[in-house]
Amino acid sequence: MDIFQAMAEYGHEQLIFNYDKASGLRMIVALHDTTLGPGLGGMRNWHYASEEEAVADALRLSRGMTYKNAFAGIDFGGSKCVIFNDPDVKSDLLLRAAGRFVEMLGGRIYTGEDVGLSPDDIEVMAQSTRYLVGRPHKSGDPSKAAALGTYVSIRASLEHVFGQGDPKGRRIAIQGAGNVGSELARRLAEDGATLFVCDVRPERAERVAAATGATLVTPAAIYDVACDVFSPCALGLTINQDTVHRLQARIVCGSANNQLAAAEMAEELRRRNILYAPDFIVNGGGIVNIADEFEDGGYDHERAFARVERIGDRLRQLFQRAEAEDVTTEIAAEHMAEDHIKALAQQQRHFVPRR
Repeated sequence: MDIFQAMAEYGHEQLIFNYDKASGLRMIVALHDTTLGPGLGGMRNWHYASEEEAVADALRLSRGMTYKNAFAGIDFGGSKCVIFNDPDVKSDLLLRAAGRFVEMLGGRIYTGEDVGLSPDDIEVMAQSTRYLVGRPHKSGDPSKAAALGTYVSIRASLEHVFGQGDPKGRRIAIQGAGNVGSELARRLAEDGATLFVCDVRPERAERVAAATGATLVTPAAIYDVACDVFSPCALGLTINQDTVHRLQARIVCGSANNQLAAAEMAEELRRRNILYAPDFIVNGGGIVNIADEFEDGGYDHERAFARVERIGDRLRQLFQRAEAEDVTTEIAAEHMAEDHIKALAQQQRHFVPRR
């Protein structure tokens, strides 16, 4: 990988490599765009196959955060922290070192819990940095807000395709039964949807199936389920050359980041008459919830969740724009986010969060 070329293609401002000798921490901070304000994005702890893969993930995810924050109307830019580490092997020494590197950036980024980290891990990091979000005494676990955003996005997508958004009787395949996937399944089951669920950890899928009446499917077979909605709620890049032709859904709408392995997957979904709800819009509930921490008076749960529910309205606007421009929903969403960034840049508006 030519790192500088990749940064130029994605439009990144900065890519920072951090190493801590005492703990063995290997950490990458990708800062994509700070036009709207400091970078805001989670910290991921993952055992990547290579350093190149870790860099690519940091670049993709931070760029997605810029679009996610802009589309949600949040006064933050996009950033992402990636720890190149086995998520099952963590130490307080490593976590405190990660916090120190965040602190050294002096508020250029704010970060919080993501894949491979727990709320307890974030509390350890808090011993060495002030720039953390989503802590228990503030907005807390973002998964319920992320699930709500995904739920209202599914309803908006159903409405666009079928004329009404009620999930009752709709067949919905959920890929991933973690915190977001399980909460999404609970909401959809209450609406009377027919659910199919899988997870790489079978015990998690089994728990969701027992609680919701969902049908268990293996991770390898989830793409072949005949359904109205395919909802990726695990790791990204699952819609690729090997899987896109197997989908038997009318809608793809889920919470996972970077669902499309390549840009042409959006065009392929469109060609097959499958409506794609862009992931950086659908999974914006968590970040909308977190951003409420910076409001005067601090975090307010009711206000934050009311804002999360508006994701459905933004998605409806997006579907209309994609049809008007005769482009994929992915391209239309990027255009809408870029328009927002340009408009605020022209106003010379730059928000510095209060902490």
